[in-house]
Amino acid sequence: MAHEPDWSGVERGAAALDGAIARSDGVVLINGSELTPEPVRWLWPDWLALGKLHILAGAPGQGKTTIAIAMAATVTIGGRWPDGSRCAPGNVLIWSGEDDPADTLLPRLLAAGADRTRCYFVNGTRIDGEVQSFDPARDMAALEVQAIKVGGASLLVVDPVVSAVAGDSHKNTEVRRAMQPLVDLASRLDAAVLGISHFSKGGAGNDPASRVVGSIAFTAVARVVLVAAKVHSEDGQDRRILARGKSNIGPDDGGFEYHIEQLEALPGIQASRIMWGQAVAGTARELLAEPDGQDGESKEKSAVDAATDFVRQVLADGLTPSKAVKEEAANAGVSWASVRRAADAMKVIKSKGIGGVWYWNLPKGFNQLAQDAQHSNVEQVEQHEQVDAENAPDALAGVEEIEGTI
Repeated sequence: MAHEPDWSGVERGAAALDGAIARSDGVVLINGSELTPEPVRWLWPDWLALGKLHILAGAPGQGKTTIAIAMAATVTIGGRWPDGSRCAPGNVLIWSGEDDPADTLLPRLLAAGADRTRCYFVNGTRIDGEVQSFDPARDMAALEVQAIKVGGASLLVVDPVVSAVAGDSHKNTEVRRAMQPLVDLASRLDAAVLGISHFSKGGAGNDPASRVVGSIAFTAVARVVLVAAKVHSEDGQDRRILARGKSNIGPDDGGFEYHIEQLEALPGIQASRIMWGQAVAGTARELLAEPDGQDGESKEKSAVDAATDFVRQVLADGLTPSKAVKEEAANAGVSWASVRRAADAMKVIKSKGIGGVWYWNLPKGFNQLAQDAQHSNVEQVEQHEQVDAENAPDALAGVEEIEGTI
C-alpha cells in the first residue's frame, strides 16, 4: 500500500518557514492581492493631496510664503479654497528658517483669518535638555511625535524645502535621500507637506517646474509642483498667477489669479495677505509666458541655458547612463534636443560601458562639484573607453547617432 504523505507536517513546516522569513531581515514584498486600491485623498482637490509632498516655487517677491500662509489659514478654519471647495478643519505645522513666527508668520495668519489655536510653529529641538535649532534632516521623527501629541496635522509647511537637505542640494542622490524622511512623514501623518523653493536664474519661457532651484530631484520627488509668478498681461497691467506646473496624481494645468494686499492684522501690526482672483485656464508655461514673447533666437538660447543648468545638475554625481539623463530630462520638462546641444557646448564626455550602455560625464575641471564626483568614480570611469567630444569628433559622431535611438 502506497505511503500517504503527512500533509499536516508539511503544512506545519511551511508555516514555520513563513514565520522565519517574516522575522528575518531583508527585502519585504507585498503581493498585489493583499492590497486594496485606494483613490488619492485631497486636502484641496487636485492641488494639495493628503500624505504627499508638494513644492511651491517662484521668483523672489512673488509672495510664496504668504500663499502658503493663506493655505494654512484655510485649513485651520475649514474655509473655502479659491475654487470654492470646502476644506475640512485641521492643525497646521510651520517650520521656517527665514521668517520669525511672532512678527511675520502669525500676523500673516491672523490677516488671513486663521484660527491661531490650530497653528503650531517648529521652534527648535530639545537634545539632552538643551534646545537646539530644528534640523529637518535630523529631527523628523521627533516632529512626528509632537504632531501626534497635538492631535495630528493636515498641512506641514517647510520654508525653504532645501533646508531638509544636509548635503549638496544640487546632487540628485543626496537630495532624494534627504527628501525621503519628509515624504515618509507626510505619509505617516496623512498630511499634505508643502515645501517652498525659488526659481533658478535663466530658463524663462521653459517649463516653470524645471526651474526649481537646486537638484531636479526636488520636482521629481514631489507629486505636485505649484508655481507663482508675476506676468504682464496684454493690457499692460501686471498680474500674479498661481499655477500647477506639474502633477503626477491629477490635472497639471490651470491656475488662479491673486494679488497681495497690506492690512492691519492687529492694532499697530501690519501684515500681508493673499486675495484670490478668478480661475485661469492653460498650462503653467502658457499662463506665465509674457504676451509679447521672445523671438526664436532668444527662446532657443533660453532653452539651452536651462538645459545647461540641467546637465550640470544631473551629472553632478559623476558617471551617469545616458538613458537616465534622458529620463530625467523628460521628468524635468527639458527638451532632449536642448540637452544634447548643451552637452556638446559643455564638452560632456560620452563613453560606452559594459553591455553597450552609454554613459555621460562632465569633463575634468568643469567645476569643483564635477571634480569631486569624478574622483569618487575614478575606478568605474577607468573601466570604460573614454570618448571626448573635443579630441575625438569622429567617435562622438558615432555616439550621437546611436544615442539618438535611445
